[in-house]
Amino acid sequence: MHKGHIQRGRAGEEQAAGFLEANGYAIVCRNYRNRFGEIDIIARHEKAVCFIEVKTRQSCDYGRPAEAVYAIKQRRIVRVATQFLKERGWLEERVRFDVVSIVLGQEPARIELIRDAFEAEPEV
Repeated sequence: MHKGHIQRGRAGEEQAAGFLEANGYAIVCRNYRNRFGEIDIIARHEKAVCFIEVKTRQSCDYGRPAEAVYAIKQRRIVRVATQFLKERGWLEERVRFDVVSIVLGQEPARIELIRDAFEAEPEV
């Protein structure tokens, strides 16, 4: 991955974390990794465990950042989340999948929170 993309992603995650905390989210962990992949932010909000994907772009020239959370990425996030819940003994918790979309090319950056951006598809 290009160094500029990594720096932009980190800057976006920092802004997303601050935005989420300001909106009542209690961050449990950031950049959680397991054998299935990574989740940017895991937080508690309104009695739910929220798995949050952060997408950061410099502009919307190629679409809104949140549009990059394709079905394949969603399935990977669900697998990572399931493993996290098992590890913590939280399988009975209410779960939500949110996306934070950030466009940095403006002052101030445009931040959009999409609650319940997608649902976990049952395994077939």
